[in-house]
Amino acid sequence: MDTTKEFTITREFDAPRETVWRAWTDPTIAGQWWHPHEVTLKDGARIDLRVGGSYAYTMVIPDGTEYPTGGEYLEVREPERLRFTWADPGDDAREAPVITVDLAELPGDRCEMTFRLQGMGDDRPSEHGVYDGWTEAFEELDDALARA
Repeated sequence: MDTTKEFTITREFDAPRETVWRAWTDPTIAGQWWHPHEVTLKDGARIDLRVGGSYAYTMVIPDGTEYPTGGEYLEVREPERLRFTWADPGDDAREAPVITVDLAELPGDRCEMTFRLQGMGDDRPSEHGVYDGWTEAFEELDDALARA
Protein backbone atom coordinates (compact mmCIF):
# COMPACT_ATOMS: atom_id res chain seq x y z
CA MET A 1 0.00 0.00 0.00
CA ASP A 2 1.24 3.45 -0.89
CA THR A 3 0.88 5.29 2.42
CA THR A 4 1.62 8.64 0.76
CA LYS A 5 -1.74 8.48 -1.02
CA GLU A 6 -4.79 9.16 1.12
CA PHE A 7 -7.83 11.31 1.56
CA THR A 8 -10.24 12.25 4.35
CA ILE A 9 -13.95 13.02 4.27
CA THR A 10 -15.63 14.52 7.35
CA ARG A 11 -19.41 14.50 7.65
CA GLU A 12 -21.95 15.37 10.33
CA PHE A 13 -25.10 13.28 10.70
CA ASP A 14 -28.39 14.05 12.41
CA ALA A 15 -28.22 10.81 14.37
CA PRO A 16 -26.61 9.65 17.61
CA ARG A 17 -23.13 8.10 17.36
CA GLU A 18 -24.51 4.66 18.32
CA THR A 19 -26.94 4.80 15.37
CA VAL A 20 -24.16 5.70 12.92
CA TRP A 21 -22.03 2.89 14.40
CA ARG A 22 -24.88 0.46 13.81
CA ALA A 23 -25.16 1.67 10.20
CA TRP A 24 -21.51 0.67 9.67
CA THR A 25 -21.77 -2.66 11.49
CA ASP A 26 -25.27 -4.08 10.94
CA PRO A 27 -25.38 -5.92 7.59
CA THR A 28 -29.04 -5.04 6.98
CA ILE A 29 -28.39 -1.31 7.33
CA ALA A 30 -24.99 -1.40 5.60
CA GLY A 31 -26.64 -3.08 2.63
CA GLN A 32 -28.80 0.02 2.21
CA TRP A 33 -25.91 2.44 1.73
CA TRP A 34 -22.54 0.77 1.00
CA HIS A 35 -22.69 1.99 -2.60
CA PRO A 36 -22.81 5.17 -4.71
CA HIS A 37 -26.02 6.46 -6.29
CA GLU A 38 -27.56 4.27 -9.01
CA VAL A 39 -25.61 1.25 -7.74
CA THR A 40 -27.09 -1.67 -5.80
CA LEU A 41 -25.71 -4.49 -3.69
CA LYS A 42 -26.15 -8.07 -4.81
CA ASP A 43 -27.18 -10.27 -1.87
CA GLY A 44 -26.60 -7.49 0.67
CA ALA A 45 -23.61 -7.16 2.96
CA ARG A 46 -21.93 -9.82 5.10
CA ILE A 47 -20.20 -8.67 8.30
CA ASP A 48 -18.18 -10.61 10.89
CA LEU A 49 -17.48 -7.72 13.27
CA ARG A 50 -14.35 -8.59 15.23
CA VAL A 51 -10.65 -7.97 14.85
CA GLY A 52 -9.60 -10.49 12.21
CA GLY A 53 -13.20 -10.84 11.03
CA SER A 54 -14.20 -9.97 7.51
CA TYR A 55 -16.90 -8.20 5.54
CA ALA A 56 -17.95 -8.57 1.91
CA TYR A 57 -20.40 -7.12 -0.58
CA THR A 58 -20.84 -6.99 -4.34
CA MET A 59 -21.79 -3.71 -6.00
CA VAL A 60 -23.77 -3.91 -9.26
CA ILE A 61 -23.70 -0.89 -11.57
CA PRO A 62 -26.59 -0.11 -13.94
CA ASP A 63 -25.07 -2.03 -16.88
CA GLY A 64 -24.95 -5.19 -14.73
CA THR A 65 -21.19 -5.21 -14.10
CA GLU A 66 -20.39 -6.57 -10.66
CA TYR A 67 -17.67 -5.33 -8.32
CA PRO A 68 -16.98 -7.68 -5.39
CA THR A 69 -15.42 -5.89 -2.45
CA GLY A 70 -14.35 -6.89 1.02
CA GLY A 71 -11.72 -6.80 3.66
CA GLU A 72 -10.60 -7.59 7.17
CA TYR A 73 -11.31 -5.69 10.37
CA LEU A 74 -8.06 -4.46 11.94
CA GLU A 75 -9.56 -2.46 14.82
CA VAL A 76 -13.05 -2.46 16.35
CA ARG A 77 -13.69 0.01 19.18
CA GLU A 78 -17.44 0.35 19.63
CA PRO A 79 -18.87 2.96 19.15
CA GLU A 80 -15.95 5.18 18.19
CA ARG A 81 -13.57 3.56 15.68
CA LEU A 82 -13.43 1.01 12.89
CA ARG A 83 -10.30 0.28 10.87
CA PHE A 84 -10.34 -2.25 8.04
CA THR A 85 -8.80 -3.18 4.72
CA TRP A 86 -10.75 -2.43 1.53
CA ALA A 87 -10.00 -4.44 -1.59
CA ASP A 88 -11.15 -6.87 -4.23
CA PRO A 89 -11.35 -10.51 -3.09
CA GLY A 90 -8.06 -12.24 -3.73
CA ASP A 91 -5.96 -9.07 -3.43
CA ASP A 92 -2.96 -9.23 -1.11
CA ALA A 93 -4.30 -7.87 2.21
CA ARG A 94 -0.88 -6.37 2.99
CA GLU A 95 -1.19 -4.15 -0.08
CA ALA A 96 -4.88 -3.26 0.38
CA PRO A 97 -5.98 0.28 1.15
CA VAL A 98 -7.02 0.81 4.78
CA ILE A 99 -10.10 2.72 5.89
CA THR A 100 -10.40 4.29 9.33
CA VAL A 101 -13.79 5.55 10.52
CA ASP A 102 -13.83 7.69 13.67
CA LEU A 103 -17.18 8.66 15.19
CA ALA A 104 -17.49 11.54 17.65
CA GLU A 105 -20.56 12.60 19.62
CA LEU A 106 -21.87 16.08 18.93
CA PRO A 107 -24.45 18.03 20.93
CA GLY A 108 -28.09 17.38 20.12
CA ASP A 109 -27.76 13.63 19.39
CA ARG A 110 -25.60 14.27 16.34
CA CYS A 111 -22.44 12.52 15.16
CA GLU A 112 -19.31 13.64 13.34
CA MET A 113 -17.72 10.98 11.16
CA THR A 114 -14.14 11.24 9.98
CA PHE A 115 -13.48 8.79 7.14
CA ARG A 116 -9.85 8.30 6.11
CA LEU A 117 -8.75 6.10 3.24
CA GLN A 118 -5.01 5.32 3.10
CA GLY A 119 -3.56 3.83 -0.05
CA MET A 120 -5.57 5.82 -2.62
CA GLY A 121 -5.31 9.49 -3.45
CA ASP A 122 -8.02 12.09 -3.82
CA ASP A 123 -9.25 11.42 -7.36
CA ARG A 124 -12.06 13.98 -7.52
CA PRO A 125 -11.27 15.15 -11.06
CA SER A 126 -11.83 11.64 -12.47
CA GLU A 127 -15.16 10.24 -13.64
CA HIS A 128 -16.48 7.51 -11.29
CA GLY A 129 -13.68 8.11 -8.80
CA VAL A 130 -13.33 6.58 -5.37
CA TYR A 131 -13.65 9.92 -3.55
CA ASP A 132 -16.94 10.75 -5.27
CA GLY A 133 -18.17 7.17 -4.82
CA TRP A 134 -17.70 7.40 -1.04
CA THR A 135 -19.25 10.88 -0.99
CA GLU A 136 -22.35 9.49 -2.72
CA ALA A 137 -22.38 6.51 -0.35
CA PHE A 138 -22.47 8.93 2.60
CA GLU A 139 -25.46 10.65 0.99
CA GLU A 140 -27.08 7.18 0.86
CA LEU A 141 -26.13 6.83 4.55
CA ASP A 142 -28.00 10.08 5.28
CA ASP A 143 -31.11 8.50 3.73
CA ALA A 144 -30.62 5.22 5.64
CA LEU A 145 -30.26 7.11 8.93
CA ALA A 146 -33.45 9.05 8.25
CA ARG A 147 -35.27 5.70 7.91
CA ALA A 148 -33.71 4.24 11.09
